[in-house]
Amino acid sequence: MKLPFTPDEFFDVFVRYNQAVWPMQWLLFLAAAVAVGLLWGGGIWKDRAIGGTLAVLWVWMGVAYHLAAFARINPAAWGFGAAFVAQGILFAWFARAPRLRFGWRWKWRGMTGSVLLGYALVLYPLLGWLAGHRYPASPTFGVPCPTTIFTVGLLCFAVPPIPRRLLVVPILWLAIGALAAVRLGVPQDFGLLAAALVGIGLGVASHGPLTHLPLAPHAR
Repeated sequence: MKLPFTPDEFFDVFVRYNQAVWPMQWLLFLAAAVAVGLLWGGGIWKDRAIGGTLAVLWVWMGVAYHLAAFARINPAAWGFGAAFVAQGILFAWFARAPRLRFGWRWKWRGMTGSVLLGYALVLYPLLGWLAGHRYPASPTFGVPCPTTIFTVGLLCFAVPPIPRRLLVVPILWLAIGALAAVRLGVPQDFGLLAAALVGIGLGVASHGPLTHLPLAPHAR
């Protein structure tokens, strides 16, 4: 896949982005951690808070990263930005309905979701550091790749059926990012492929036998 920019130009985007938005990286990380903690909560407010967090993250990625930063080196970022903002609006809509409910669970969904959440919040930056990506020339939480992995991880805890339209943009981005990871020298982005496969599995399972799996008693 031929890219319209060099790896150096790509990492320069992170320098400009991180310097421009500081300290939002940490605030977004904190919001994500709170959303994970809310999985043990109860009540409609919890579902709306988690869905609202996803909505904010996706609008942020569309505007602050794609449109304000990435578009400087890649014209396709205008389309990506619009798609990410639309995804954020979808999350807000389904959270408000409410048609997007969450609860802590185990079995394959919970175990897979836990791995993806841990990867996005902890292992992703650690692997980046080991690969020599030092701040500010490194992808931080709130940029698309780790945040999309986080999104799929959180959706593993959504009560099925998951509206399939919520999975389209994340899966497409995960596929695009995975294809670009090798050329750009971002080994932590190899996890995007695994997250894409999980997202596809969620889409299939949301209309199959797993639709009727009950939540664990403490997640009701």
